[in-house]
Amino acid sequence: MAWVLKMDEVIESGLVHDFDASLSGIGQELGAGAYSMSDVLALPIFKQEDSSLSLDGEAKHPPFQYVMCAATSPAVKLHDETLTYLNQGQSYEIRMLDNRKMGDMPEISGKLVKSIIRVVFHDRRLQYTEHQQLEGWKWNRPGDRLLDLDIPMSVGIIDTRTNPSQLNAVEFLWDPAKRTSAFIQVHCISTEFTPRKHGGEKGVPFRIQVDTFKQNENGEYTDHLHSASCQIKVFKPKGADRKQKTDREKMEKRTAHEKEKYQPSYDTTILTECSPWPDTPTTYVNNSPSPAPTFTSSQQSTCSVPDSNSSSPNHQGDAVAQASGEQIQPSATTQETQQWLLKNRFSSYTRLFSNFSGADLLKLTKEDLVQICGAADGIRLYNSLKSRSVRPRLTIYVCQEQPDSTVLQGQPQASGSGGESGSGTPCVYHAIYLEEMVASEVARKLASVFNIPFCQINQVYRQGPTGIHILVSDQMVQNFQDESCFLFYTVKAENNDGIHIILK
Repeated sequence: MAWVLKMDEVIESGLVHDFDASLSGIGQELGAGAYSMSDVLALPIFKQEDSSLSLDGEAKHPPFQYVMCAATSPAVKLHDETLTYLNQGQSYEIRMLDNRKMGDMPEISGKLVKSIIRVVFHDRRLQYTEHQQLEGWKWNRPGDRLLDLDIPMSVGIIDTRTNPSQLNAVEFLWDPAKRTSAFIQVHCISTEFTPRKHGGEKGVPFRIQVDTFKQNENGEYTDHLHSASCQIKVFKPKGADRKQKTDREKMEKRTAHEKEKYQPSYDTTILTECSPWPDTPTTYVNNSPSPAPTFTSSQQSTCSVPDSNSSSPNHQGDAVAQASGEQIQPSATTQETQQWLLKNRFSSYTRLFSNFSGADLLKLTKEDLVQICGAADGIRLYNSLKSRSVRPRLTIYVCQEQPDSTVLQGQPQASGSGGESGSGTPCVYHAIYLEEMVASEVARKLASVFNIPFCQINQVYRQGPTGIHILVSDQMVQNFQDESCFLFYTVKAENNDGIHIILK
């Protein structure tokens, strides 16, 4: 037995000696010194892997980072995008951080960059109709903006701009080398863009997006550097705090296993990298007003622009002769439907309704049109399709009578009885619809209906007792009785400078 144990020790010592020799051989091949991992990493296969890892690391290192000081919701599942609740009108800080490594982007060192902060729709469906949605919001909230900068609280921002045509965007310059914080206020709430049906509808999510640009050769801030965004929902004041508390209480009631499926709530919201907003940045040169709004349709109307009298939807009296052509017919082709949309100032929707015939448009309900076009244009399109005109404030009936003299003091012949003129020709009256109770509106409507050059009308008079002529003023028009009947004639003004209109 002792002899067997002795043999095992001999064999084991021999194996150890052979293993040590093999290790020493590796060291001798790599060099006389100690074992070096850098020599192994210098092999081609490791060089290739190292280069790929370094490229990935560079791609994941953005030049800037934007952090919004608002807590994220705890009721968001893992691998989903974070969601942050904001209160309407409350100021929230967005910290603009320089995240560059040493030597990165030397061209912007010591220079200013421009950032544009926007509040935009998260849902793709609403992004397609963003212009219409914002126009509807503007119509319901005249004079308000969707997004504002709280300038007194902000730090490090220079030359702030708010474009009147871009109610959802603000822009400013800042120095990446200095501490910069922009305080924003969101004035729209998520439920304002939700079709109201039975109450309690969920609000639509928005996105806060920051796009940063540097100067090009011409000194304009148009070269894109970085973009990032986050998902938000906006509530009425104190509503975000209540929603955050509700989510937290719901999570506390869940089991430990269920909680593992959700993200923890963080005190701040880090904006994640995204594609730049498709709008081309505006030239940043001076304080002159912007020549045109950004949110416009790419398809422009080719028809002539009507004058101020006929362009208003309320001026129905100007289009008496065209009333038969105002309403779209079910038999209208797609091309005729496009022409009708252009004629009625719906050029923004010609592409959207490019395949619609007259019958297709007329089948849409009011709710459908509001959903597609927004509140303002949806209601206007519905009223146009149903030929619903605004009720005029005053209606008068007017017939033109040939004057018997050419001076202001001349007296016209009395018209015959039974609504006939002295020659036996029946007097034909025209309806004049007034939306504004002013004298200038009376003159404008008379000029339009009776083809009188408006620029030639000097004054409008009303024939009073004993044939005197009384100047028609705004107060007199306001005291006209509805559906009053007037005969009128024209006389040349003194020195042949235009004409006067005499109502009787």
